[in-house]
Amino acid sequence: MKKNLKKIFTFIVLIIGGGTIFKLSSLKDAFYIPMQEFMGLTHTQIGLALSVYGVVQTFGNFASIYISDRFSKKKLIPLSLISIGFVGLYMSTFPNYYGILLSWGLLSLFGEVIYWPVLLKAVRLLGSSDEQGRLFGFLEAGRGVVDTIVAFSALGIFSLLGEGANGLKGAILFFSITIASVGVLSYFLLEDDKIIDTNSQGEKIGKNKIAWEGVKTALKTKEIWAVSFTIFSIYSVYCGLTYFIPFLKEIYGMPVALVGAYGIINQYGLKMIGGPLGGVLVDKKFKSSTKFLRIALAVSAVAMTIFIFLPHETFNTYLGMILTLGFGVIIFSMRAVFFAPIDEIKVPKEISGAAMSIACILGYSPQMFAFTLYGSILDKFPGILGFRIVFSFMVGFSLLGILVTTVLLKMIKAKNEKEKSI
Repeated sequence: MKKNLKKIFTFIVLIIGGGTIFKLSSLKDAFYIPMQEFMGLTHTQIGLALSVYGVVQTFGNFASIYISDRFSKKKLIPLSLISIGFVGLYMSTFPNYYGILLSWGLLSLFGEVIYWPVLLKAVRLLGSSDEQGRLFGFLEAGRGVVDTIVAFSALGIFSLLGEGANGLKGAILFFSITIASVGVLSYFLLEDDKIIDTNSQGEKIGKNKIAWEGVKTALKTKEIWAVSFTIFSIYSVYCGLTYFIPFLKEIYGMPVALVGAYGIINQYGLKMIGGPLGGVLVDKKFKSSTKFLRIALAVSAVAMTIFIFLPHETFNTYLGMILTLGFGVIIFSMRAVFFAPIDEIKVPKEISGAAMSIACILGYSPQMFAFTLYGSILDKFPGILGFRIVFSFMVGFSLLGILVTTVLLKMIKAKNEKEKSI
């Protein structure tokens, strides 16, 4: 009983941190239009800032392959949260565009490079193989609850301060203080990790050597790379969800007051539905996260293809919201569990951090190009044509994901058969 309570308590602390740390880097979700108006940013400039974020994340995750298994979460998680709080204070001054690019680079360093692989490793090690879907699913759902509460609070501050430049500054400061506060709490509430420093013969070995051995093992595991390509495909589709916001505003005429609320629901609220849905389906129905992801990718490809050819100009705003949010649920059900195959391919627990970091490197690499690609398409092809091109790319990435998950399933089957024959 005591062990279960400790597990639940740790999980809650991780959820709160995971639900707050990306509020500043995801400022566009609730404040896309205010960022354009008060920070003077175009679609392409916002896309470029997010691309800088993706570049730092992708190359920085090479360092996290080592860092995540070498240092304790008790140190890395608070460091990340508090540092991001300080970056937010700088962002609230509305720096020039180079300052914006620097800010998003630092947000990526502390959030994606140092924090996220450690969080994923901690969650994986909390449960057994038959709990992975639910753990990752409810992590996503819990983050969605925290996301929604914090984001709506910031939106309230934005409105209270007049929905102008001061309102946006107030919202950024609120995010910054909240994130830093969670970092301080995490330091006192999380326990130290026990980092192995002996070999199989019981001989003392340096922690650095142990970590590097884990890095080499992880890099040689081809199944980890297949999981990474699966995440890459899904994340490329996920990036497109951001553009439902300008789509509904430009094509459906969504009121500005509704844009912020929709953005929060689209990016955060859907986690509360998609997270548990994906987790329960994986553990109870499909008994395999990879099988579930392949089916969900097929559903997303068909759904978006139909969506592209709908006569959107004749629909009302609320129908457009329902259709786009419905598609979002499919994507978030996959996002919730796309790290779960790490357990399905039977990665040793001692290299969990390295495996998660490799998956992050390739899996999240679409941030280097997807937002810039999608944003530049919308700037180059105004109106419904631009959006249809963006949505077509999302279909293409879904098809790529179907191909990769099919290959991954064959790898898993071959590995299981090999183990049975030994």
